[in-house]
Amino acid sequence: MILARADSVDLVGAHESVASGRNSASGLLAHALQAADSPACANAFIRRFDSSARASAAAVDELQRHGAPLPPLAGLAVSIKDLFDIAGQPSTGGSASMHDAPAARDDSPAVARLRAAGAALIGHTNLSEFAFSGVGINPHHGTPVNAGTLALDPQVRAPGGSTSGGATSVAAGAAWAALGSDTGGSIRIPAALQGLVGFKNTQRLTPLAGCIPLSGTLDTSCVITRTVRDAVLLHEILAARRVTLRVRPLRLLRLAVPTAVMLNDLEPAVVTAFDAALQVLRDGGAVIDEIELPALRQLATLNAQGGFAAAESWAWHRQRLDRLGEQYDPRVAARIRRGQAIGAADYIDLLQARAAWIADVDDTIAGYDALLSPTVPMQAPPVAPLLASDDAFFATNARLLRNPSVVNFFDGCALSLPCHAAGQLPVGLMVWGTALSDDAVLSTSLTIESALASTGITKA
Repeated sequence: MILARADSVDLVGAHESVASGRNSASGLLAHALQAADSPACANAFIRRFDSSARASAAAVDELQRHGAPLPPLAGLAVSIKDLFDIAGQPSTGGSASMHDAPAARDDSPAVARLRAAGAALIGHTNLSEFAFSGVGINPHHGTPVNAGTLALDPQVRAPGGSTSGGATSVAAGAAWAALGSDTGGSIRIPAALQGLVGFKNTQRLTPLAGCIPLSGTLDTSCVITRTVRDAVLLHEILAARRVTLRVRPLRLLRLAVPTAVMLNDLEPAVVTAFDAALQVLRDGGAVIDEIELPALRQLATLNAQGGFAAAESWAWHRQRLDRLGEQYDPRVAARIRRGQAIGAADYIDLLQARAAWIADVDDTIAGYDALLSPTVPMQAPPVAPLLASDDAFFATNARLLRNPSVVNFFDGCALSLPCHAAGQLPVGLMVWGTALSDDAVLSTSLTIESALASTGITKA
């Protein structure tokens, strides 16, 4: 049997190759495990599940040999962020303070859905400690390599966070998809910095039980994939629902580009890639309006004390910090401790302000198929200055979180897809919309991905 290169197709294509007998699930898993051992995947995994993954792939091969229908994920490798419970394994949040965490009794619901769909769970992936950073640095387990930039630039660059190891596992070919969480961009930031697709669905659609929380108000369980069609499939599995796709030609799309905040302080390479992508869409007939959306300027004030993430993480960590604070990344501990200053009345005020803000934004963007923004205003930054300087780290972290966090505060959904030219460092294009507009965002993203690919702009 001829084995395809593990990075030559996406998950949907890999499923088709297994179903047709051109490849075996075990053969493709062998490629994934080899990639997981490669330098491109350094520090991506905290713990590996090679034996159980091989058993999952072998079970699918047995189905294929008997001509039985294959499950949607067909024994293909999927990585799991080290926040989600996996039966028989500890969940440690990428933190040294959780070194003695007991093994989980049951799979978290998100993991259970992936397992039931036939995923070969390849391992728990590294992350920013307790998911508290958009940069992806982890001082306890090492910082994952940015596999999306490795072949283009020898400089060690940030992988993006907090789902850093998950993105690296996909970009390096060790996994076809990565389960992660997105609180302020933690799926979309690493996807953008590593040239992948990251879909943050409407929060209420996917289960969060059995996952170490950061912010119960903002956390979303979701995935990083290689293509938009893979994102559709994985969302259907995680949300236990069918996506209704309405893929229309560009000339029938009405899109908006908010100019307030989202276009501020963009690196020149991001401006070039974003403008080129918009031109492709306009050339195809899409109507793209620039809109002011002044409500975006209110976000800095609304989150002045650290917002929901600080308040809600402090509630979860405060007793642990008293006992184990020296085992935390000092930068993470400092951000969590900001929540001490947020009182109950402040928290209630923030809830009410958010509801009013969402209503304001909803009214302004009604009538558009989706909104478009750069996912983040920069390409992957070098790691060394961020390790050396707290000021550089926190400034970069704030820049990376700025655009994607809008969608979480908005209770919306968003997909980041690559929009850079081949041979250039990755740049992400964010397609986003209101709560429960997931199907429209996915449909629009499929059209955009196809249009960009047809002009030579890369896709995942």
